[in-house]
Amino acid sequence: MTPTTDSAFDRELVDATAPPDWQPVRPEGRYNLVVLGAGPAGLVCAVGAAGLGAKVALVEKHRLGGDCLHYGCVPSKALLRASRAVADVRRAGELGVEVTGEVRVNFPAVMDRMRRLRAQIGHHDAATRFRELGVDVFFGAARFTGPDTVEVGGQTVLRFARAVVATGARPAALTIPGLDEAGYLTNESVFDLTELPGRLVVIGAGPIGCELAQAFRRFGSAVDVVDILPRILAKDDPDAAELLRRQLERDGVRLHLGVKTVGVVQRDTGPELVIEENGQNENLPADKILLAAGRKANVEGLGLEAAGVQYTPKGIQVNDFLQTANPKIYAAGDVCSPYQFTHAADAMARLVLRNALFFGRARVSRLVIPWCTYTDPEVAQVGLTAEEAAKQGMAIETFRLPLAEVDRAVLDGATEGFAKVHVAAGTDRIVGATLVGAHAGDMISEMTLAMTERRGLGALSRTIHPYPTQAEVWHKLGDAQQRTRVTGLAAGVLRKVLEWRR
Repeated sequence: MTPTTDSAFDRELVDATAPPDWQPVRPEGRYNLVVLGAGPAGLVCAVGAAGLGAKVALVEKHRLGGDCLHYGCVPSKALLRASRAVADVRRAGELGVEVTGEVRVNFPAVMDRMRRLRAQIGHHDAATRFRELGVDVFFGAARFTGPDTVEVGGQTVLRFARAVVATGARPAALTIPGLDEAGYLTNESVFDLTELPGRLVVIGAGPIGCELAQAFRRFGSAVDVVDILPRILAKDDPDAAELLRRQLERDGVRLHLGVKTVGVVQRDTGPELVIEENGQNENLPADKILLAAGRKANVEGLGLEAAGVQYTPKGIQVNDFLQTANPKIYAAGDVCSPYQFTHAADAMARLVLRNALFFGRARVSRLVIPWCTYTDPEVAQVGLTAEEAAKQGMAIETFRLPLAEVDRAVLDGATEGFAKVHVAAGTDRIVGATLVGAHAGDMISEMTLAMTERRGLGALSRTIHPYPTQAEVWHKLGDAQQRTRVTGLAAGVLRKVLEWRR
């Protein structure tokens, strides 16, 4: 999608990631690897394979960088940083810092900063950089013409020994009467805004909807969030979702959960989303409607049938080695994975390289994949929730600690949150963890490492954490688990030993 703005930073980004005067090489011979799609998964596959000495072709229909750079992680986190600054200033009085006057948000300046930083980061995904790394970059629509051939732009034919489909996903469309006529934003167009909408209605209370709803409310928009499900963040720990719900409402976001979307009507004052709540219709006026209700895999027009690759509307079907029905073709990232995160795409791409090029047998089911919703507070998760463990018939023990019992969180004024760890019953083997807090996205990695390397919660008890830090929460939970071992016979033996040594 071409941005509607025409800033110097947008032009800089396009010039780097889709140079208008790009001249591809003339393909000769067969490629070790042809990569379709230049998002995170495709870029990691391409540069990794080239670095190992493979002959690699990378095909991209639009621009290098994918959703993450252009419409996802990068621009959204720039906006979230600005919205947190607004909230910090408004709460400064709690820290004894007096701020006089009203906090004013210069929304065009916020968006200009986002575009500047996005263009700066975009140079990491520049076409010239990948050419210098030994990757043959082709721009155009890719289409399989056989089990080992790809056509680009209806002209260039690339032959391959192995290929990987990494075409990603796009915002899912919803059938809502009147929505198309009224017009709406998605994560692909919301970052083209240059003026702050006075009224924003968000359809979808998942991570994208919650992040942007909170940000725009803090910027000054009146925000309503609508979802058919009865709670926000339906895939996350219920306690975490409930804590974030309370924070969104404190910020002034109006939540309409467990409701039916009837349609959109057009008024002289703008569109209104009609919902059915508690048996009554309610109209939600909007200057802009943001659709943030799921993603759809990009599988159309790829000629997958000609290549013998099986797929459904949910994406390409792969086995545990990320191999499709055609053993020469693999898939990675959002086009085949329920974990639609940049870091998951990166991990899957690395797995593909081992399996496709070097006869590896690395399994995607063995990956430990965390995720985070970057609201304030952040909500991070890795492994199973208690509900998921129950569905699997797994007996667990849960250890929970509020951040109000962590000194650094108290000193930072960031006690709104908690950590929760689930271990297999009778052991210290970690099967899942949830963290809600100001730095949850950074702090969840310690738990991910422990699970990946099969270190128990006791290992975190033995790990020295600097004081005072919020990461001490893991140390404290490790101590709590260790204390449960000193009971019954063990406690009696210890008492006898200590009595003998007096």
